[in-house]
Amino acid sequence: MAIHTSRTRNLRPAAGALLTLYLTTTAWAQDPAAAIDSYLNQETSAGRFSGSVLAARGGAIVLNKGYGLANAEHDVPNRPETKFRLGSITKQFAAVSILQLAEKGKLTLEDPVSKWMDGAPSAWERITIHHLLSHTSGIPGFTEFPEYRSTMMRKSRPEETLKRVTGKPLDFDPGTRWKYSNSGYTLLGFIVERASGMPWEDYVRKNIFDPAGMNDSGHDSDETVLKHRAAGYSGPPAGRRNAVFIDMTIPIGAGDLYSTVLDLYKWDRVLHTDKLLTAASRRKMWTPVLNGYAYGWQTADKPRRTVMHGGGINGFATSINRYPDDDAVVIVLANLENAPVGPVANNVTKLLFGEKIIRPEDRKEITLPASQLTAYAGEYEVTPTLTLSVTSDNGSLFVQLTGQPKLPVFAEAADRFFLRVADAQLTFRRDSAGAVNGVTLHQNGRETLARKKP
Repeated sequence: MAIHTSRTRNLRPAAGALLTLYLTTTAWAQDPAAAIDSYLNQETSAGRFSGSVLAARGGAIVLNKGYGLANAEHDVPNRPETKFRLGSITKQFAAVSILQLAEKGKLTLEDPVSKWMDGAPSAWERITIHHLLSHTSGIPGFTEFPEYRSTMMRKSRPEETLKRVTGKPLDFDPGTRWKYSNSGYTLLGFIVERASGMPWEDYVRKNIFDPAGMNDSGHDSDETVLKHRAAGYSGPPAGRRNAVFIDMTIPIGAGDLYSTVLDLYKWDRVLHTDKLLTAASRRKMWTPVLNGYAYGWQTADKPRRTVMHGGGINGFATSINRYPDDDAVVIVLANLENAPVGPVANNVTKLLFGEKIIRPEDRKEITLPASQLTAYAGEYEVTPTLTLSVTSDNGSLFVQLTGQPKLPVFAEAADRFFLRVADAQLTFRRDSAGAVNGVTLHQNGRETLARKKP
């Protein structure tokens, strides 16, 4: 899990994102389209959402609509044809590109990256294309470097961006662990260029967008006059502002593309066919390697089988959730970087399937003595690189995930807490002596156990 909420630490994945996203919902007993529309109108009116959403099932579009403003300065509304930056949804296009080139014999997934990158560090000798695709390479993500804030505004093609990484030590031995790395996918974009002999943006246009009929998708560029382009925003409703600038040459392969909900629906439909990839390559793309991550896609089995990915880049937050067993897809594109696209997508999914959704604020808070709250304080290891810090302060309990803001949690029973700003709950666990030794995080139908550090 590499989870970022700061507007300067972009290209974040929504998949597996815990305790980060806002949610306000209620329950409906009406047809899915009306229920979804009512919910999204509520989120938009509350200032939590601005974007376009498409939900489809069984090859039929159930809802396809824009909410909020594509340009707040000129009062231009979001529409189904509005173009949004995709952020890390770009990674699935990089994965398809690599698999296409493998099918053509231009490369293999076992190729060492040194075959394609002149001057690759000796520490990278055992890193393969497979490791890059699955985030198991150990190459640190350049978006996590302190200097990224001051460099993201400068034009930088992949070969230049990668120079910022080659002098850094690996985070772990290749293949031994999982850690989200935008550097790895920028390197994949570079490999696509080397193996195909054409620029990344030309390759995806010729080999993916054109065959799929995705005429409203492409590599984003600040220099291009692009019709129906959404402006990106950040901040709360009362203090909304234009997002910080990023030169779109920087995230090539990792987060540089734009699209519409309608084009991403075409993307969903073509992935049911052999038009872009063989069935064998598609299976490989969706087979998880570590941490539920496959090649450019996150996978889940509960509450229904899902292949998904999210994205976050300055001014934008995105999500695509595909449900292969149900032939359904939910696409959420927002031009507000702190929009709760993960919970929005999950709630739209529930409504699409006729399920109810319940607001976190409907949960009843109880008061626990301050002495009891201190027993929960400590550091809880989610993964070797991800820690949940729990602190007790002035009779209140707070949680903070690595790299994210501190959030208050509220008791609903002894050892059970909930968040008001997210559809997430925590259940603290105790050993046989009654001492707190762990916590389970409940969100998006998943349960993640974090053990308390000594």
